[in-house]
Amino acid sequence: MGYMLAYGACVRCKRDFYFNPARVPSVRLNGHREAVCQACVEEVNPQRVANGLEPIVPLPGAYEPADEHEL
Repeated sequence: MGYMLAYGACVRCKRDFYFNPARVPSVRLNGHREAVCQACVEEVNPQRVANGLEPIVPLPGAYEPADEHEL
């Protein structure tokens, strides 16, 4: 049994971070899913709620290693 992590830059803040590519929150930009880091999710949620939008709730394990069979 193995595990996997993706490594990339957050679409918002451009900081590199590790994530589970099947569970990380993302936005579609130019036809591609772009990952959003946990710090940015926490930062934008108050404004989303203030604007009447639902907060972004990352799936469990979004920023943890993925089981190789999950993908």
